Amino acid sequence: MHKSVLLDECIDNLLLNDDSIIVDCTLGYGGHSSKILERIKSGKLFAFDQDIDAIKSSRERLDKIGSNYEIINSNFVNIKEELKKRNVTKVDGILYDLGVSSPQLDETDRGFSFHKDARLDMRMDKSANLTAYEVVNTYSYESLVDILRKYGEEKYSTSIAREIISNRPITTTLELVEVIKNSVPEKYKREHHPARKTFQAIRIEVNDEINVLEKSLNDALDLLNVGGRLCVITFHSLEDRICKDIFKKVSSIDPTLKKLPVIPDQYLPKYKVIKSIEPSKKELEENNRARSAKLRIIERIG
Repeated sequence: MHKSVLLDECIDNLLLNDDSIIVDCTLGYGGHSSKILERIKSGKLFAFDQDIDAIKSSRERLDKIGSNYEIINSNFVNIKEELKKRNVTKVDGILYDLGVSSPQLDETDRGFSFHKDARLDMRMDKSANLTAYEVVNTYSYESLVDILRKYGEEKYSTSIAREIISNRPITTTLELVEVIKNSVPEKYKREHHPARKTFQAIRIEVNDEINVLEKSLNDALDLLNVGGRLCVITFHSLEDRICKDIFKKVSSIDPTLKKLPVIPDQYLPKYKVIKSIEPSKKELEENNRARSAKLRIIERIG
């Protein structure tokens, strides 16, 4: 069963009230959403997901708790537009859990896992056109190096990209793993699984995760009521840096105004960073998927 990471910390920091309007941008298999729904008896939960299987499973779980929720089958990049269709322009809390859910990894045919053999796919949305197969087999050497560096922070990006090009066509996940293993030194293989960063980079490319995240976070901040909070759980340094930079930007005073004796109200930041939280020792022992997780929290104050 998929275990939601930093579950209690999220629920506590969303400051839920009985009548809160909350958005879960990453419904997944309903771990966070079910806890939220338990706490907002007269409020409303909107939950986003692109994955039909996850939606079906979560609906069964949420129906047992209440009916004051709506699942939106869409990418969270559309948060503003989709809520506007439902006459919602302000909400009290928004949550993102940016990890790939366990069932997605466990479903062999989705091609997310470097431990199981499957056709190269990695689409969060099964109806999308671009798959990992196209990335691996049609991208130029330069493009492959670029995404492995940028999205995987992979130090052997050049040798991996070269090896991919010379072994095309590569059809399955384990074929790709073999190619990666042949591209890196023995020492690197002993440190951690050599395919982890490459698979991460390809998945981010297939789902356009970075551009989607930046747009969605900015829209989410806009949607918050005063006193409302945004909680984001990240799982790798790239996502975390984006989140941290956006939070810093909206919670800081413009440097050119800092020297003024009094800063006019309209130039004061509208947001305040609350804190960042890492999983407890107990959670890390019970759930190895929590090992790289970090929760960042920001509140609208103006």
